[in-house]
Amino acid sequence: MTTPTIELKPSAHPLSDAEREAVLATPGFGRHFTDNMVTIKWTEGRGWHDAQLAPYAPLSMDPANMTLHYAQTIFEGLKAYRQPDGTVATFRPDRNARRFQASARRLAMPEVPTDLFIAACDALVAQDRAWVPAHGGEESLYLRPFMFATEVGLGVRPANEYLFMVIASPAGAYFPGGVKPVSIWLSEDRVRAVPGGMGDAKTGGNYAASLLAQKEAAAQGCDQVAYLDAVEHRWVEELGGMNLYFVYGNRIVTPELTGSLLAGITRDSLLTVARDLGYEAEEGRVSIDQWKRDTENGTLTEVFACGTAAVITPVGTVKSRGGEWTQGDGGPGDVTMTLRRALLDIQRGIAEDKHAWMHRLG
Repeated sequence: MTTPTIELKPSAHPLSDAEREAVLATPGFGRHFTDNMVTIKWTEGRGWHDAQLAPYAPLSMDPANMTLHYAQTIFEGLKAYRQPDGTVATFRPDRNARRFQASARRLAMPEVPTDLFIAACDALVAQDRAWVPAHGGEESLYLRPFMFATEVGLGVRPANEYLFMVIASPAGAYFPGGVKPVSIWLSEDRVRAVPGGMGDAKTGGNYAASLLAQKEAAAQGCDQVAYLDAVEHRWVEELGGMNLYFVYGNRIVTPELTGSLLAGITRDSLLTVARDLGYEAEEGRVSIDQWKRDTENGTLTEVFACGTAAVITPVGTVKSRGGEWTQGDGGPGDVTMTLRRALLDIQRGIAEDKHAWMHRLG
């Protein structure tokens, strides 16, 4: 089956320059969307077809759409950054494409070819490039590729029709006014995912499962929730939407991928960036008892979370039913901030891109 060419049918009535600039002044995150979107259909026996860029608009959906009943839906998140010379580049879209394919396999959905995934992102960014914030700050254009079943019916089986889409939303600095450490609630009663489950797939069901624990964290005055493994309830895995890193002086450790953790692209990038900067960076296992003990004895100097939206978020305090503790002095640590700046500098085009991570659109 051939890969379709994306037909361009952009909006004839894009937001005015003045209205767009007003949005870009205070975009927040995921609150405003660009003028256009990309849609590509997949049908059993036909493959990918009817690829087009068209005006951003609501979707019409049958009440018996299989996604509404059986949750065959996956998504990705990546960013486009304005470069110093005015061009635009996305960060590691090939890795997002590969993770999207892995998520699709886990949910018995068709895989979007890497070149089609990147072409869809490129087409939207190129058309709506005026929405990419100016170079200078941490602002970016957040891309949300996603796919869901469109077949109508109530039979419990993989659907035979799907829709792949890409939409985009300008994103402001995640920490307006400066980086702020987050507080963590340790979830000891609930698990995010189990071995053999869908923990390593970026699917809506995983995030739905995290909402109750996140609500409980908020009730405890915490920003995020941390999960332990589902078997021993001992090993630290990840937050509701971010991976974790533990800093032991010059050595940093992130929980290893066990099949129940999401293989974060920021997580993977930081392993490389840290090594480039001379740190010892590794994957391993950290127990909750070790986390508390090493914080108290001072060997664990910093903890941070990482993900596409916030890049790197320092952890300030941890709360659980048994008490709470402060990470370091409660503020952002030196290693955390060094790694954060190093990665942002690559993404914003002011540091050497020695690993060819930035995909330039010209």
